[in-house]
Amino acid sequence: MNPMHNDPLFERANERHLAGELPAARRLYLALLEQDASHADAIFRLAVLALQEGNPSDAIAWLQRALALRPEHRRYREALGQAYAMDGRHAEAAEVFLGLLADDATSAELWFALGTALQAQGQMREAADAWRAAVQRDPQSADAWNNLGNTLRLLGVAGEAQTAYRQALAVRPNDPNALTNLGTLLQEQGRYDEALALLRAALAAAPDASAAMANLGVLLTLLKSPEEAVDLLKRAVACDPDSALAAYNYGNALHALGRLREAEAQYLRALSLDPTHAAAANNLGNVYRELGEYRAAQRAFAAAIQARPDFIDAYNNAATLMRTAGRLDDAHALLRKALDLDPAHSATLNNLGNVLKDSGDLDEGVECFRRALASDPHNVIAHSNFVYALSFQSFDADAILEAARAWSAQHEKAIQPLPAFATVARREARRLRIGYVSADFREHCQALFMTPLLAHHDRTRFEIHAWSSVSRPDVTTARLAACVDVWHDVRALDDATLAERIRAAGIDILVDLAMHMADGRPLLFARKPAPVQVAWLAYPGTTGLEAIDWRLTDPYLDPCGQDGRGSRYSERSWRLPDTFWCYDPHGTVAEAGLGAGPEVSPLPAASAGHITFGSLNNPCKLTAATLELWAPVFARLPSARLVLMAPEGDARRRIAGRLAQAGIDPARVRFVPFRARDAYLRGYHEIDIGLDSLPYNGHTTSLDALWMGVPVVTRIGPTVAGRAGLSQLANLGLEALAAESDAAFVAAAVDLANDLDRLADLRAGLRARMERSALMDGERFARGIEAAYDGMWERRVR
Repeated sequence: MNPMHNDPLFERANERHLAGELPAARRLYLALLEQDASHADAIFRLAVLALQEGNPSDAIAWLQRALALRPEHRRYREALGQAYAMDGRHAEAAEVFLGLLADDATSAELWFALGTALQAQGQMREAADAWRAAVQRDPQSADAWNNLGNTLRLLGVAGEAQTAYRQALAVRPNDPNALTNLGTLLQEQGRYDEALALLRAALAAAPDASAAMANLGVLLTLLKSPEEAVDLLKRAVACDPDSALAAYNYGNALHALGRLREAEAQYLRALSLDPTHAAAANNLGNVYRELGEYRAAQRAFAAAIQARPDFIDAYNNAATLMRTAGRLDDAHALLRKALDLDPAHSATLNNLGNVLKDSGDLDEGVECFRRALASDPHNVIAHSNFVYALSFQSFDADAILEAARAWSAQHEKAIQPLPAFATVARREARRLRIGYVSADFREHCQALFMTPLLAHHDRTRFEIHAWSSVSRPDVTTARLAACVDVWHDVRALDDATLAERIRAAGIDILVDLAMHMADGRPLLFARKPAPVQVAWLAYPGTTGLEAIDWRLTDPYLDPCGQDGRGSRYSERSWRLPDTFWCYDPHGTVAEAGLGAGPEVSPLPAASAGHITFGSLNNPCKLTAATLELWAPVFARLPSARLVLMAPEGDARRRIAGRLAQAGIDPARVRFVPFRARDAYLRGYHEIDIGLDSLPYNGHTTSLDALWMGVPVVTRIGPTVAGRAGLSQLANLGLEALAAESDAAFVAAAVDLANDLDRLADLRAGLRARMERSALMDGERFARGIEAAYDGMWERRVR
């Protein structure tokens, strides 16, 4: 029986339905079906009611019943497709829509619905075709253009996606979805200024939309504007308190501001809302690592990896934590797992290079840095690590310079420097402004050398600024800050922003204390924020940067005294009067309540009955050349022993194998771990004579040995890093311990070992000798470096 549209009961039911009186309408439709079970329109209306109430499965059942009565009714079929889509049965929905379109392909709405069903199944190419068909039939559908853009973006067709979004905006200029989608697409392409304008417009169009706040906040965090980002993301979290993503992004902005405990709270909140949020767990681990809470960090990284077993960043972060904790075998295993996932991952290869280098596997580490660069030539950190590591590996100064210049060509040339300085007036009554840049103004070996300089600077003639990127300031940070005129905490600033700050502060001479070492900021110096830029302290080599004008050196490191940009260095060289280093052996530990550090002990050989040689240098200096240089010493002194510093685990086994290969019986060697400074210095109580390394001599380590009464026999190398031993010994009047040949090195070490009286006298007097020398004369050193600054400035303004 066909339904009668003038059926009073049906009309009353429709009236209730249109009035929103859904229960009453249902009762009337059901009553009608009791009278006529084949009333298809009443069945259809019950399906519509079910959809309105969010019960698509009930709607499907009603629609199938209606279609059994009227199989070709187009309206019923359209509703069935919608019900399938609402119920998540997208394949069945697509089948219905395709059937309808086969009968009549003119409906833009059906193509739209088909596109939605296909995209939900991941059939992106087919979905894109459906969206194209929809906009062909209705070019004024901003939603269809926007959805086409989303599908094309997922297909990786960014240019066409951008065109689709712009078409959506041409139809509806203030559409917040299209503004957001186009903005985030341009953000992915690095077009940050355009993206920022679009995302601000999206928020203006939908000021209460948490998604608009969040997207803009994410970009502002990326653009190093975390203060504004924090305000937006805080609002986003308040608007959508159940969103794990909002809490995560808010945590990222807080993290960027260094508000670590607040960031921790947001990451924990994100994880409470979504325990599988791997990125939140990963970033939580980074926060704990920065706080020094290593066990909590380890748990967080493990949770990230468990949530996403292919999460390469989490493996890398966990490995970095293990490296910091000295657990190099664990770090190595984590990085190998990451490489199993992506053998060419540049950051992983770089991190593995660092672990191998720390383990003493220098050649393998350098090869990892090479592979990291081959995979990503823009990896500036890996490139700096490669340049620095070459100083430990290579005897060829030209090769080291070539690598440093290659760094400059790859990275410095891509940086737009700040505008050139105007002609600088001669210095008159004002103080010359000196800026020191470092991430190591803390309990770090760098403080052993900065303390005597900063404490003795003539602040009537020089205004001293420190630009500190220290992530965890300590008592040493506070002590160093008290020695300068202006302390700048710049850890949250990127290089471009920091360059502007330094330029605004009017710094005359900017000094780099890190060069290519960890946490250095060479790209800051590439921007030329100061008229005169100088490299000092990290190591006496070259940066390769054209923006660095000078490098400090001394008469022993560079005896030829070439002041121009010569064959070994990209910078001009300025020789200090006596020494590259001025040493304060116990500045850091004294503040920690540990006194002035351990005293010199009696000669160990006097009680041990044999000579003990030692090298407490980083294992990366234990090169094949070093071990082959030492081997004849042990051949000539069969009772001698050797103490080396190396991390526990596989590293010691591999070093022992290289010792045996060089001809030194590993049974004669005792390994000690990395230790805190006081315990490390006490380790020299067991060593009679220090043996230097090649091609990179001991620097800080040799000064520590000499301070503890342990004479160091050195082999003068062909590069500047290999002349450090000569420089230090010459300043102590002990040039006889600096050998020009391998044979002379062996003779010096053996002769000293065979003369216990001379060795005991040296041990007893070395500390006093150091205290009387230029190596520990802070005032003399400061005057020398200040004269260098004056000279550099005069040459700049002539």
